[in-house]
Amino acid sequence: MFTIRAGVLDVAVERHGDPSGASVVLLHGFPYDTRAYDDVARLLADAGRDVVVPYLRGFGGTRFTDRATMRSGEQAALAHDLRELVTALKLNKPIVAGYDWGGRAACAVAALWPEEVSGLVSVSGYLIQDIDAANSRPAPPHLEKRYWYQYYLHSERGRAGLTEYRAEIAQTLWTDWSPTWRFGDSEFGATAASFDNPDFVDVVVHSYRHRYGLEPGDPAYATTQDALAAQPEITVPTIVIDPTEDTVAGLYGASDHDAHFTDLVDVRALDCGHNPPQELPGHFADAILTL
Repeated sequence: MFTIRAGVLDVAVERHGDPSGASVVLLHGFPYDTRAYDDVARLLADAGRDVVVPYLRGFGGTRFTDRATMRSGEQAALAHDLRELVTALKLNKPIVAGYDWGGRAACAVAALWPEEVSGLVSVSGYLIQDIDAANSRPAPPHLEKRYWYQYYLHSERGRAGLTEYRAEIAQTLWTDWSPTWRFGDSEFGATAASFDNPDFVDVVVHSYRHRYGLEPGDPAYATTQDALAAQPEITVPTIVIDPTEDTVAGLYGASDHDAHFTDLVDVRALDCGHNPPQELPGHFADAILTL
């Protein structure tokens, strides 16, 4: 692992494979970390790819360079982090792939700066948030209950709970969101250390408040957030992975992929939960190699 200055962050990065090969950036979600991609990275490296796996802001060894920088978890911030990392590493039009927060960052970069990437693998499809719709269109109760953790974090009680029980909350979400995945204590423990990042709680709480319009975003990203609010199409070659056993991201649905992606190479249903790269790494790697 090494650290590289990229925008407002010193990003902790794991890199595998052939630096002269075609580049792939693998982006984890919440509450996970780069361990989700250990097997995927090995498979891609064996295939001759240059594999870059960063820790997102608020996770692992990634740190803000300035104490005054807002600890934002908004989608526009994640998009800029990814774009700045691609620039800092001088990657040539990498494929970007991710799920949850990481998938959102990948979708945002592919939508706003398509000339900078060569393809996209996105779990659950189009992950760019429509914040106005989130505020005005409540879902049926049997779907709303899936987001209990987000509503919990809207309160200061939730912030205190995440501070004290960050690992316990994460393990609960892993279990709930991937009911068919039998991960062990050691497997979870290898990731849990990443939640001890000093900015973890602030970034996570801001993310889940901003997406409902409860807190303002970082003014530095206002223009980008405005562009994302328009729900831009994604024009780069894309493979969507739809997990059949995911009990939270099922809210996104599979019926509207064609409306958001103009170059949809494939939609692949996988029998797994919320974390496909760790649950079915061979299938996830194959989607990337297909592009």
